[in-house]
Amino acid sequence: MTPRYDVIVIGGGHAGVEAAAASARLGCRTLLLTPDLSRLGQLSCNPAIGGVAKGIVVREVDALGGLLGRAADAARIHFRMLNRSKGPAVWGPRAQCDRGLYPRMVRQALEELEGLELFQEMVTRVELGGEEGFGVETLGGLRFQGKAVVVTTGTFLRGRIHVGTGTGISGGRAGEAPSVELAEALEGLGLEMARFKTGTPPRVDGRTVDFARLKLQPGDGESFRFSLYSREASLPEKPCWTTWTGEGLKKVVQENLQRSALYGGVISGRGPRYCPSIEDKVVRFPEAAGHQVFLEPEGLETSELYVNGLSTSLPADVQEVLLRTVPGLEEVRMTKVGYAIEYDYFPPHQLQSTLEVKGMPGLFLAGQVNGTTGYEEAAGQGLVAGANAALKVQARRPFVLERDQAYIGVLIDDLVTKGVDEPYRLFTSRAEFRVLLRQDNAASRLGPLARDLGLLTFRQERALKERLALEETVRVWFRDTSLSPEVANQVLGEGAGEHVSEATRAVELLKRPGVGAERLAEAGGGLVEAEGMRDAMVAVEVEVKYQGYVAREVERARRLREQADFQLHQDLPYRQFVTLSMEAREKLERIRPGSLAQAGRIPGVSPADLQNLMMEVRRWKKDGQPRPTLSSSPASPGHSERNGE
Repeated sequence: MTPRYDVIVIGGGHAGVEAAAASARLGCRTLLLTPDLSRLGQLSCNPAIGGVAKGIVVREVDALGGLLGRAADAARIHFRMLNRSKGPAVWGPRAQCDRGLYPRMVRQALEELEGLELFQEMVTRVELGGEEGFGVETLGGLRFQGKAVVVTTGTFLRGRIHVGTGTGISGGRAGEAPSVELAEALEGLGLEMARFKTGTPPRVDGRTVDFARLKLQPGDGESFRFSLYSREASLPEKPCWTTWTGEGLKKVVQENLQRSALYGGVISGRGPRYCPSIEDKVVRFPEAAGHQVFLEPEGLETSELYVNGLSTSLPADVQEVLLRTVPGLEEVRMTKVGYAIEYDYFPPHQLQSTLEVKGMPGLFLAGQVNGTTGYEEAAGQGLVAGANAALKVQARRPFVLERDQAYIGVLIDDLVTKGVDEPYRLFTSRAEFRVLLRQDNAASRLGPLARDLGLLTFRQERALKERLALEETVRVWFRDTSLSPEVANQVLGEGAGEHVSEATRAVELLKRPGVGAERLAEAGGGLVEAEGMRDAMVAVEVEVKYQGYVAREVERARRLREQADFQLHQDLPYRQFVTLSMEAREKLERIRPGSLAQAGRIPGVSPADLQNLMMEVRRWKKDGQPRPTLSSSPASPGHSERNGE
């Protein structure tokens, strides 16, 4: 008899594990199928989690009950808060992780979840089964039935690895077979596919590095945790190191450029603009004297280093010569060759905001298969896709995060509305509401949404309740506590404005530049030290100092929500709306946005087109066509069943 599940997740990378975990936490019987269970959540490229914008996504995934932050905390061997010299809205926590330990922590977290089964098999076919759901077949001849399926195959769909211009090697990752049959089966369902490429740098033996010629980059040495819900024990820290390329490297690249897979004509797929190969850097920036290189530890029990900044598809012999032109690496021994990988992806205009395929109910896509790059982007998509697959099975309203609620919302809206012409990577500049979307307030932004949806375990709900109560305690203390002039002026010191002559509320003092919450609380007394108190103070401090900016962004978000309330029916005959430009009609027909706000974010749709679109839709409804309803597009957390709407 064919085993039956509510949700089947295909792929065990960062998108797959989050999708499976979210489905299981929502109470669905879930199966995760992957070719190698020892590589769940594998850190295929750099063993690092977080960074600018990405670190905020890690905290958002955690706030929604996900695994990413917890596993990163458990495997962390180096931590830095990036952009600390800038405003808190763009701070980016980043952790270097132990490559071997991280996937073990992911598997441990998955095995704690009831209703989730793990199975090691390569999937070769997905069949639409109508009311019966989906049939999923494996290379070993096994068959499973699922009411919903989430495909999270990363770079494995017809993946091909390139080192130089010789014959490429079929592979989804170094040492792992590609998924060819599944790619053909999904294409056979009518899905549009295209090709992208990405790459990875060589690794080197740290025992052969001359560290005296490198610049030490120590960690911040803080007790920072990505996860609100799990307090993992800290591991010993290892430093990172930096150096720079020079004329020697440029000469080696220029002399061997046609031996590169990318420039030798072997690769046709487009690569990530913001993580270019060293060949790209030399070609695109010929005037640059050099490029920065980071040497980052692979783990506690190895001397191997990841050479961040030297991604390449040059032949192995050239890579070794290239490495030895870099100061500090003159005698280095290469332990792994860098390579480029070309793979299939699905242009994301085919998806709804739930990450469900348009016209194929119950089939969801998440991760690099949607044209993104990065562990964090994959994890955020996986969680949303897995949650919506479960909600679909349970006949509940879908879950969509808006652009003013989460970077995950920005990511998915960009994908389904604008599409991609190169591998998509998140930046703070992509978020118009970034003052609202900070790493310090991820718990208060998204924790209650996750709790109300059922995405949190009992232990996570309890931790969230404690954290929110702690933040409120801090707010009340700053609002109700006054400091005498003697105490207040001692805290103010120099550079924080005029001294005060009478007792002043702590919250007013906190608004001043250079005055920190911890120092005020220490001077005023009365706040009892508790686990998580430091994080709560940071959240409240930023909230107070940025109060004016936050209020303005909240108002902008409110106006945007008004546009979002103007729903667009999925059957609108856009090509017949002659008052719109031809470009707008073509793009609206292709993407079929769910609201006027989403339509306004489509490149090529002008403000005049939006005004005419409202007129055309009203006329279309007046002529007796079906009225757009909330059910015609996914609900956001602000328009969900728990609010009685």
